[in-house]
Amino acid sequence: MSSLDIAASSSVHRDETAEVVLLLAFTGGFIDAYTWIIHGVMANAQTANLVLLWVHGGEGDWGNALRFVPPILAFAVGIIIAAWLRRLTGERAPAISTLVEILFLITIGILHNRLPDLAGTLGISLVAAMQTAVFTKVEGAVCSTVMITGNMRHAIEALFAATLGGSRVGAFRRSGILTALCMAFGLGAAVGAFATKSIPDLALGIPVIALLVVLLRCEVTPRQVSP
Repeated sequence: MSSLDIAASSSVHRDETAEVVLLLAFTGGFIDAYTWIIHGVMANAQTANLVLLWVHGGEGDWGNALRFVPPILAFAVGIIIAAWLRRLTGERAPAISTLVEILFLITIGILHNRLPDLAGTLGISLVAAMQTAVFTKVEGAVCSTVMITGNMRHAIEALFAATLGGSRVGAFRRSGILTALCMAFGLGAAVGAFATKSIPDLALGIPVIALLVVLLRCEVTPRQVSP
């Protein structure tokens, strides 16, 4: 029996519910689109930042190449902060991390007119790192809310396993949830691109609202809920 089968048969942590993780995936896609359009770098996809760093560096265009260093470093700092929060706060780490993300995004929105590079590339990558380090599962199964590569692989594997028999209900559910995560990420990117171009000064208010809902779900609902 898979980890998702076990989770689906009992209760899951409130920060691992499908509703919470889908909102986080939407947020992940949104802020990636936002930072790409505004700054030409990725907030979440450090693989892309590293590839572009060396593509430009290999061409000798170090002016463009070095633009990708700050978000990579900020992402590393965010991972460290998230690890520290987990050690310090234990089970409350998801809620506290979400609150920190909200405060950071509000601050970034305020500072963007005065310190665009610092606020955009450093602040948002730090927020993205905290999210990816704290929210790592959906109903007990490993997932990502800031990129879709792993989710796609696990969704396809689960679907393949379901077609071969075994625990079909659990496998189909796992594949469906992970597929939904990919779609939520894509929807977030689409909304993020539209909002960034249409209302750039207010665009970050949308992920803030999504994160507020996540915070309420993590704090108000019981510690464990039925999937």
